[in-house]
Amino acid sequence: MKISKLVGERLKEVPAGVTAKSHSLLLRAGYIKQVANGIYSLYPAAQRVILKIENIIRQEMNGVDGQEVHLPVVMPREMWDKSGRYASIGSEMLRFKDRNDRDMLIGMTHEEAAVHLCQNTIKSYDQLPFMIYQIQTKFRDEARPRAGLLRVREFTMKDGYSFHTSHEDLNEYYDRVYGAYNRVFKRIGMKNVIAIKSDNGMMGGDASDEFQLLVEAGEDNIVICQHCGYKANMEIATAKKDEVSFTDEALNEIYTKDAKTIDELATLLKKDKKQFIKAVCYAISGEKDKVVVAFVRGDKEVNEAKLKKHLGVEDIAVTDISETGLVKGNIGCVGLEITNIKVFDKSLEGLTGMICGANKEEYHLGGVNLERDVKPSEYVDIIKVNEGDLCHECGAPIIIKKGIEVGNIFKLDTKYTKTMDMTISMPDGSKLHPIMGCYGIGIGRCLAGIVEESADEKGIVWPMAVAPWQIYLCPLRNDDAEIEKKADELYEKLSKNFEVLYDDRKTSAGMKLTDSELMGIPVRVVISPRSLSANQAEITIRESGEKIMVELDKLEETLSNLTKLN
Repeated sequence: MKISKLVGERLKEVPAGVTAKSHSLLLRAGYIKQVANGIYSLYPAAQRVILKIENIIRQEMNGVDGQEVHLPVVMPREMWDKSGRYASIGSEMLRFKDRNDRDMLIGMTHEEAAVHLCQNTIKSYDQLPFMIYQIQTKFRDEARPRAGLLRVREFTMKDGYSFHTSHEDLNEYYDRVYGAYNRVFKRIGMKNVIAIKSDNGMMGGDASDEFQLLVEAGEDNIVICQHCGYKANMEIATAKKDEVSFTDEALNEIYTKDAKTIDELATLLKKDKKQFIKAVCYAISGEKDKVVVAFVRGDKEVNEAKLKKHLGVEDIAVTDISETGLVKGNIGCVGLEITNIKVFDKSLEGLTGMICGANKEEYHLGGVNLERDVKPSEYVDIIKVNEGDLCHECGAPIIIKKGIEVGNIFKLDTKYTKTMDMTISMPDGSKLHPIMGCYGIGIGRCLAGIVEESADEKGIVWPMAVAPWQIYLCPLRNDDAEIEKKADELYEKLSKNFEVLYDDRKTSAGMKLTDSELMGIPVRVVISPRSLSANQAEITIRESGEKIMVELDKLEETLSNLTKLN
């Protein structure tokens, strides 16, 4: 490819409002262009990377007996009514009516379509197990798209669905895909991907694992114990309960003036934040007449994913309590009758001498004994884990790292085959709802994740396996007829065995060298009047910066070794 004809412009400046490294570099290097908030077009360079990632994924999915299919982007409401997700998923799913006034939707995932494809086609136990997969466009109307391709609304994803007659069979296949995913991320050049336990969320089922790329740009918090190897997403991570105790005493009212927050109260009363009971109010999506009050220890934060799972709801939101009768900043768990639902975190279990709101302005209650004054029916884990908390498995301090979720796998059980009434015949004549697994990889997010992990101060650094081109042919002094002729000859020769981006522009050496580093092509070949006079070319390895002078008659052999994949 000649760069003079390449569609996509290299930019000197970072576009306004762009902060993420991958977003900035992909825009500047001519890989992507924004169409709308969270929606991007890919220039040819990016598309070449995407195709290489997809081909690696295809090889690994075919290697675990996957069968590639193509499912529709647009689906009718009826399909999703059967699973219950048309009503349970909120505004992130784009719904519309077609010209016949029929309710339709744009798919953000394809469990329903996968079951529909196989229903009444797969009829007998001896046709199982099998896995179908696709690589396809999806749309999720994210409320806050960010960081370019890291969190978008329209995206390309590999999603696969396996069908089994037993949990044992699913478990065995799940492990095979788990191994295939590790190979995918290694082959596309990611160095710091870990698999962690995660929350199933709207997918349902009873177990799931996420594959997280550990980089500072990540928006997920990953809890890690470096002693025993425990790893989990913050959404489900647990820590060992730290024991605290305060002197038991009788209930007493405390005048707290206009102090409302835990920090304000701790300063006013000169007490440890651990001695307070914090109240956080939520509304359940679609049930705004119900108020949920979550009570946690004052030094803890509510983990909304855990709270949603406990409540069995798809979505919750911090709510305005102005019309509920609750007193903002003074909500307490003693004698509270207004709220519909109260949830108590395990951090409060057995505590005495605590302080909570008095359910009236300017007052709090001291001496609260949970078992004597409140008698919660149960305590559940609904708090976020903090760095330095103790690992619940080995007791060592945990750390928290940032990660980008690049893939996930789920054990779905029969959530979809049962609700959509897909059955197969078993040997004894009985009917069985197949047990499903689900397997996803975000293609665009992988591309951006590679940039986040590998880029340096000069630009992108592509791994050889997914680089848009292997070689950047960079003649200096194209206005020299001899240089131009030799460069053209090399381009024709090298293009027969390598993927070559030829910088044929009659522009400055500085601009060419800068663009080569910005675009991240793994190997740069420079010819100049000086090198040509010695019958040599200068090779630069993008990742290490190493420079090698090579005789022209040995150039192809050297490039073959440098571009060879492990």
